Amino acid sequence: MAPIGLSETDDFIDESISRPLRIVFQDENYVAVFKPAGLVVHRSKMTQPHEPVLLQTLRDQLNQFVYPVHRLDRPTAGLILFGLSGAAASKMVEQFTQRKVTKHYQALVRGFAPETGLIDRPLQEKSGEEFNPGRAIDFPIQEAVTHYDVLARYQVPWPIGTFEESRFSLLEIRPLTGRWHQIRRHLNHIAHPVIGDHRHGDHRYNQMVFGQTGVYRMLLTAMRLDFRHPYTGELHSTLVSRGSEFDRVVDEMEPFRV
Repeated sequence: MAPIGLSETDDFIDESISRPLRIVFQDENYVAVFKPAGLVVHRSKMTQPHEPVLLQTLRDQLNQFVYPVHRLDRPTAGLILFGLSGAAASKMVEQFTQRKVTKHYQALVRGFAPETGLIDRPLQEKSGEEFNPGRAIDFPIQEAVTHYDVLARYQVPWPIGTFEESRFSLLEIRPLTGRWHQIRRHLNHIAHPVIGDHRHGDHRYNQMVFGQTGVYRMLLTAMRLDFRHPYTGELHSTLVSRGSEFDRVVDEMEPFRV
């Protein structure tokens, strides 16, 4: 549960959403929106009856049905694309399946990551929304590849454990596959977990950053999608910002860039 007293921002919601979703791109076949962290994409057995869902929220906002073509984890903010018909969605799903869509993320992680890296580590896929770590052996192991580059490093005078300073890296990330929690699991595997990741991250750093900044959301944003429009053949590059809360943390660290 999120701490009491958190308020909705443009890139985070706690228990409800009051502002309209930000539409980034729309034509007669597709719509792309910015999903705030904390908002689940579609309803499942794990969602609560009262909580908002991106699919229904967007449907009501546009007053028409929308069809998801890919997904983002609940705590991940950023760009997500929908078809405005089943046929349009199917064409775009095919592009994602064939890895013809390039996805770009940014994340703030613990420590000084190497300048660039390619994480090639197969992952066990979860099944639906009822993942049970104790039964992980039941799920298939699939290829998973993530590329990243360091955009900036920070050495910040925020104490952690016995250290008087904390180290962070801002990463540009391009997942080459699309497995469950892939970026989060891969970055944790190389000892550079995403700040604010309460499942795969470092609890000490999460609490320290929240205490210093008041920002609770996971600092991972899907920022760009590059794809060829299935109907026009045009190349599209759709881009969003990291979000105000993410930017606030980076701005506070900027004087300590190394």
